[in-house]
Amino acid sequence: MTTLTLGRDDFALQQRLSDELDALNNAALTSDDEAALSVRLTADDGTLLGGLTGWTRGGCGGITSLWIAPQARGTGLGSRLILAAEAEIVRRGCDRVVVATMSFQAPGFYLRHGYREVGLTPDMPDGTAKHHFHKHLTPPALPRE
Repeated sequence: MTTLTLGRDDFALQQRLSDELDALNNAALTSDDEAALSVRLTADDGTLLGGLTGWTRGGCGGITSLWIAPQARGTGLGSRLILAAEAEIVRRGCDRVVVATMSFQAPGFYLRHGYREVGLTPDMPDGTAKHHFHKHLTPPALPRE
């Protein structure tokens, strides 16, 4: 006999599924260099102005979240965050990065920063879409001697 239980927040289930999928992924992928990535941007008084989180693994970087405080949007801080993250991703030996964003968030931002749209998930809530991006990263040129 099996039981199917429907619910809302089930943090224990969420953690167990995450652990099980991590184990499956780790068994399938040969690279074992996964590392979290974060970039924090604060004002002089310590106020959080923005941040970026993501990961690197097997030569690939991923951006999970990028946020700029409303009062700081349009000031170039998002560009500073993404450029810093890309530099760190390259420093870790990666040559590509992936990110997904909703249609009302920042698809234009990623396009302006050289990302190529590689997929679109339509029919998300309220008529929105999820845009999937990829970018090849080039390590900085070594100085000539």
